[in-house]
Amino acid sequence: MEADPLGVVAGVLTTIAFIPQVLRIRRTRSAHDVSWLLFGILALASTLWLWYGVRLHSLPLIATNVVTLALQLWIVALKWRYGRAERTPRRRHGEGHRAVALTLNRTQMEER
Repeated sequence: MEADPLGVVAGVLTTIAFIPQVLRIRRTRSAHDVSWLLFGILALASTLWLWYGVRLHSLPLIATNVVTLALQLWIVALKWRYGRAERTPRRRHGEGHRAVALTLNRTQMEER
């Protein structure tokens, strides 16, 4: 098993590219904008790269894709936990307008 420096650098950069996303989701506790499809495809690709690395006995491919896959699955888990939109009660049509109208009417009555 020979470690090609170019492969090692490429693998390390690909791997650490997911760390800012993990940190942002944890900090904001929001993953609403994270795409299920994107991370599903990326996780599948990393699994295939890992399998390919095992078949070639390539340590850089194996090591970087194990870590990359772990980070991608972590993002998927965070998406599952924080990805749902916050539910706010729906207002009925015109409800806000009535409150404004009532306030204006009271103000006008007080001025008279």
